[in-house]
Amino acid sequence: MEIDQAKRLLTHLFQTQRVAVLATQGERGPYTSLMAVAATDDLKHILFATGRATRKFQNIRRNPRVALLLDNRSPGKSRTNYAVTAVGKTEKIAGEEREALQKIFLSKHPDLRPFVAAPDSAFLKCFVEEYVIVANFQDVTVIKPE
Repeated sequence: MEIDQAKRLLTHLFQTQRVAVLATQGERGPYTSLMAVAATDDLKHILFATGRATRKFQNIRRNPRVALLLDNRSPGKSRTNYAVTAVGKTEKIAGEEREALQKIFLSKHPDLRPFVAAPDSAFLKCFVEEYVIVANFQDVTVIKPE
């Protein structure tokens, strides 16, 4: 898959899919969570929110490296044409940057506004180091955001 085609595919995926599986590493091993996500237009960051008391947040505090898995499945259909794993490092967002990135996230998930604004919630961004796109279960393309 060519780089431009891969970027178009990623953009479409983030426009049409609302959730991803977040993988973190805890003291007792790997841990996964289903998360509402949004991406910046340049695909460099994936945004999400979580409660500060959650296992996933504690795992991220200990080890900020994460993976997120998205795919283009439709409800009721088992076949997946492509799946994407994004790998990167996560950090909390604060100040003016938080306001700007929250607009992106909340435009996709307006129903989560009270959760994102709650004092016991953390708003996070994953700096994507690479995307691994698997099409038709075997064709692999790796791209790094510029």
